[in-house]
Amino acid sequence: MSVERGQGEIVCGFIPLTDCATLVVAREFGFAAEEGVDLVLRREASWSNIRDKMALGLFDAAHMLAPMPLAMSLGLSAFAAPIHAPFVLSVNGDVFGVSQALASRISAAQGSVFFDEPRLAADALASAADRRPLRVGVPWLFSMHTVLTDYWLGRCGFDLDREIALNVVPPPFMSEALAAGEIDLFCVGEPWGSAAGESGAGALVLSAASIWSFAPEKVLGVGEPLLRDRPETLAALLRALYRAAEWASRPMHRGAIAEVLSRPEYVDAPAELIERALSGSLIVSGAGEVRNTPRALELFGSAATFPWRSQAAWIAARLVDRHGLDADLAARASDVFRPDVYRSAVSRIAPNLPAASAKLEGAMPQAVEAPGVSGSLRLGPDQFFDESVFDPNQL
Repeated sequence: MSVERGQGEIVCGFIPLTDCATLVVAREFGFAAEEGVDLVLRREASWSNIRDKMALGLFDAAHMLAPMPLAMSLGLSAFAAPIHAPFVLSVNGDVFGVSQALASRISAAQGSVFFDEPRLAADALASAADRRPLRVGVPWLFSMHTVLTDYWLGRCGFDLDREIALNVVPPPFMSEALAAGEIDLFCVGEPWGSAAGESGAGALVLSAASIWSFAPEKVLGVGEPLLRDRPETLAALLRALYRAAEWASRPMHRGAIAEVLSRPEYVDAPAELIERALSGSLIVSGAGEVRNTPRALELFGSAATFPWRSQAAWIAARLVDRHGLDADLAARASDVFRPDVYRSAVSRIAPNLPAASAKLEGAMPQAVEAPGVSGSLRLGPDQFFDESVFDPNQL
């Protein structure tokens, strides 16, 4: 299905989450207009709507879960369509939480609810949960929420097939699902995790960054017609997003961004909650306990916007393994991430981009200087909680 667009018009779907910030900033603060792009943002209620409208060509581009275009290319989605990811919109940004009942049992047994200690949190879940399987709320099956949940609990000894049951819950309703006793554990993007903690419906136990310290969370998914037929318009959008992400990453702008995101047409949540999510200052319980989590949400630093093929390969390998697919598919699926398109568009305003398109994932416990196309640039840390290292060449 093809839809006629005006000059420079790009229709882009999004879900009401803090990590749609770069898209909203590009539109509301003039970065898209300065690049000649008429960026039309369409709020959607569910990830299935995003998937379907992208597959049908009703959207030119979309705020997408990083695994979503990979799952579509692997045939794991109800709709198969060639979707490309030439830009990463956010790194990290998710939190894990437990129901109030489970938090109370953990506190009674351990003296406290652990925060950002994955192995201790998994041990506490294993001993304190009063049922099997654990009912885990995730916004979508093919999401970093699911991938990181599987990786964390699987590496900590849980039988994913027998001890974990995934329930799809739209992000704004995660707190309600907890309060209603429908789920025991959740992983969700901000500000909806903090909302669950602040309301007293549950308690936060981990940030996604404690599982993988540099996990690509949302990408810009781009349909084939925009990539093929309007490459200059797409390039202009990528430049606008790059500039918007750089601007949005500056602490002095968080208040203004939070005010805009709080509007009903965007996230429709209190600005204070959104600003705390942008800064990594998370309310982890109804008692108002606050934890400061560095890099809880990364929009720009450490080449956060760059679509590394190695990150795509790691995600694809997890999907292939979880769903029993041919291992060769993971290498092919990693081509969905498009550093070539990114470089072509952004190099004129950011000449020092990563020189490589892939790297060892998990190999940087701290920030390091890495080769760029014109000098060095700072990358990392990108460690996994179990200190494993992923080599995309070994797929």
